[in-house]
Amino acid sequence: MSLIQEIDYGTPASKAEKTVSLMIDGQQVTVPEGTSIMRAAMEINNEIPKLCATDSVEAFGSCRLCLVEIEGRAGTPASCTTPVMDGMVVKTQTPRLKQLRKGVMELYISDHPLDCLTCSANGDCELQDMAGVVGLREVRYGYEGENHIVSKKDESNPYFTYDPSKCIVCSRCVRACEEVQGTFALTISGRGFDSRVSAGMDEPFITSECVSCGACVQACPTATLQEKSVYDIGTPEHSVVTTCAYCGVGCSFKAEMRGDELVRMTPWKDGRANRGHSCVKGRFAYGYAQHQDRILKPMIRANITDPWREVSWEEAISYTASEFKRIQGKYGRSSVGGITSSRCTNEETYLVQKLVRAGFGNNNVDTCARVCHSPTGYGLKTTFGTSAGTQDFDSIEHTDVIFVIGANPTDGHPVFGSRMKKRLRQGARLIVVDPRRIDLVKSPHIQADFHLPLRPGTNVALVTAFANVIVTEGLVNEEFVRERADLDTFHEWTEFVAEERHSPEATEAVTGVPAHLVREAARLYATGGNAAIFYGLGVTEHSQGTTTVMAIANLAMATGNIGREGVGVNPLRGQNNVQGSCDMGSFPHEYPGYRHVSQDDTRELYEKLWGVPLDPEPGLRIPNMLDAAVDGTFKGLYVQGEDIAQSDPDAQHVIGGLKAMECVVVQDLFLNETANYAHVFLPGCSFLEKDGTFTNAERRIQRIRKVMAPKNGYGDWEITLMIAKAMGYEMDYNHPSEIMDEIAASTPSFNGVSFAKLEELGSVQWPCNEEAPEGTPTMHIGEFVRGKGNFVITEYVPTDEKVGPRFPLLLTTGRILSQYNVGAQTRRTENSRWHEEDRLEIHPADAEDRGVRDGDWVTLRSRAGETSLRALITDRVAPGVVYTTFHHPNTQANVITTDFSDWATNCPEYKVTAVQVAPSNGPSAWQEEYEEHSRLSRRILAEAAE
Repeated sequence: MSLIQEIDYGTPASKAEKTVSLMIDGQQVTVPEGTSIMRAAMEINNEIPKLCATDSVEAFGSCRLCLVEIEGRAGTPASCTTPVMDGMVVKTQTPRLKQLRKGVMELYISDHPLDCLTCSANGDCELQDMAGVVGLREVRYGYEGENHIVSKKDESNPYFTYDPSKCIVCSRCVRACEEVQGTFALTISGRGFDSRVSAGMDEPFITSECVSCGACVQACPTATLQEKSVYDIGTPEHSVVTTCAYCGVGCSFKAEMRGDELVRMTPWKDGRANRGHSCVKGRFAYGYAQHQDRILKPMIRANITDPWREVSWEEAISYTASEFKRIQGKYGRSSVGGITSSRCTNEETYLVQKLVRAGFGNNNVDTCARVCHSPTGYGLKTTFGTSAGTQDFDSIEHTDVIFVIGANPTDGHPVFGSRMKKRLRQGARLIVVDPRRIDLVKSPHIQADFHLPLRPGTNVALVTAFANVIVTEGLVNEEFVRERADLDTFHEWTEFVAEERHSPEATEAVTGVPAHLVREAARLYATGGNAAIFYGLGVTEHSQGTTTVMAIANLAMATGNIGREGVGVNPLRGQNNVQGSCDMGSFPHEYPGYRHVSQDDTRELYEKLWGVPLDPEPGLRIPNMLDAAVDGTFKGLYVQGEDIAQSDPDAQHVIGGLKAMECVVVQDLFLNETANYAHVFLPGCSFLEKDGTFTNAERRIQRIRKVMAPKNGYGDWEITLMIAKAMGYEMDYNHPSEIMDEIAASTPSFNGVSFAKLEELGSVQWPCNEEAPEGTPTMHIGEFVRGKGNFVITEYVPTDEKVGPRFPLLLTTGRILSQYNVGAQTRRTENSRWHEEDRLEIHPADAEDRGVRDGDWVTLRSRAGETSLRALITDRVAPGVVYTTFHHPNTQANVITTDFSDWATNCPEYKVTAVQVAPSNGPSAWQEEYEEHSRLSRRILAEAAE
């Protein structure tokens, strides 16, 4: 194996349709108009020397190494900044050019440390390479004069160093921060000899505006910006392309290895989801996979108050199966169930739901999508006919109006957030609907046209007010509606939304958003060109989450913003494979491909394929499992890669349900909060140890490739097979590719998917079948999956969670850039340097009313429970609204959240909880008890490791 080398064409590709032809060193080349000479030469494998140029950023023309001669022109222009012309004749290698390049290179080397043998970039340094390319063999200027060779390193960032002594001031890092990431954290400070890269006002990187996305490190041609892991481990010697296991963007990376040790994750330029970019999590926060907290041996215990006992795999699997059999024999077939993981592969998830249906004999299977995006599935299937987003991420390049509601892309989906910001800098307009002032509202070089800070829980009223404006002001795309929609439902919908009670003026008292802003924003969405809606958990995690999804779909259909590039309804999925876990049949009422368990033909297909009779009745959802456990009828649970004790709402009820069960089996990397109530712990695999596929938010199926052997001895898919066999239901597969073959054979939207096709094409978006053999980037072209688009009445029903004298504030929750979900992964990396604890954001007026100062401990109390955390006073939240993250288990934000949920899917109402905030002396008693328990657990694990 060797390192995967990617071609750097020097400058970005031109998107012009017209082509021109020219001669380069006697060879003809035809390229799109607007292509640089440098890129045109690279198209015929003629690599012109360069240092400041790279194809991830626009040409700059500062290094003067890429000079060429053009017949009929004086001088030696830079090939990176000179566009091709029809009939142009170019020479890239002449005695004159060689001499000029050698002189330029000599100047660079005269102010550069010649420590190549001990430099971390030795063998991976463009400066070193170019010195060889131009034939530099001596430096005439010596090192006696003033130079930068002793400049001090900045090692403040936990993941990379900045060594100004090696900087050639090519500005590639600065341009990457601006053009690719869009943070504008870096600049060139000083002039002339004093020029240097600076993070802000000469701050250390760790305290600057830098978000550690790695774009600057990736762009640097020397060891000026270098991963610390390369210093520690050495230069990688082979690499494997795989897929990130954090958010639903699904970035592709080259896992660069030395032996079986991961040196670094480098974003893959051919990754269709990320196009060579990354964020701090995917780029650097992979250390959890080898963290000392990982459990690598199975453990069992008879009671949750007993200490864990390490056992062999054979004993753990045998005990699991015997307990499940005992429980079913005593309490009935439906007394056990399973929860699949959105962190695991499609193949692993498919096996868990198959185990439950065919091995346990019931449909008691659910997934974390229940608590995040289940309203997306229900809402989009009802309106459009399919349970997924409509576009690919590249579609953003054709969007004129970006409508973000209930999502925070720069924190939750940062790579796509960067693409959004780039499109906004190019002139797209922006509408943000969020009770909090997220970064998209205003940050360097972008500003929302409209920020509508609605009152939490009033999404339906606001979106219906948008519809009222569109209908009453004659902004409906009537041609689209006549051709594509069910006219009966459309007419019913227009009559409904046109009622005066839905006007912006009438709903202002409910939403808190001024009527004139709603009207202007609605007009922009309807008339501003290609308009695309992007939404997240701020839409779905409500008692009316499904209703809001359908209201959004209504808007897109009424304005014709569906079925082509640049438009659509795009849910930003939370976890890396939440789309895939839904696709694979993880819901208790649906088989893979969203087919109901009561459908005779579908059930018969799986009965034949799996060789057992199947239950035609839907099983229990996660909340129903917990309710049934408390009632004494549900007694056994297999949890693969989820932490419901920390992530699910009304934590006390969750814990009560887990305690009532007789056998809880947790399969995970770490002893998570749910494992506190487990009887069997089966060590799982990290993404670096997996073979299979993930499906991202744009329905893109991508390979995840194993870069090291499973540290626990078995892949997650193999563990599920062992449980099934011990239960008496044997599943016969030799490799995850065979599981995908079964998925493809039985699921219409996956019929054309195979590992071989993914190797050939890189990735595909479902549906992928005979009608779309290479996948479907844009859904609903020409007609909807269901035929005619279905408009749905979206009556606003206020949540039962009401503010009042006891609980006058509304709590909403969300993510922060550096941490991820419940923090099981990111808390075990250096990312905690940026977010050591969850804070409660509170408006200055609300803080003053309560005598709370910034940094004070406060008690956060709701009808469900209470916790304590420190306050962060900020005007990012509106008066009456408080906000916190949920990344740290000692905060236990879900002790506060209630059991109210979406009317259609039971998705919890995380985003609306009535609370009171009061000064506190510190952590609560249960938090101190938790900390003591955690310290004891860490000590036991450390002693076991020794």
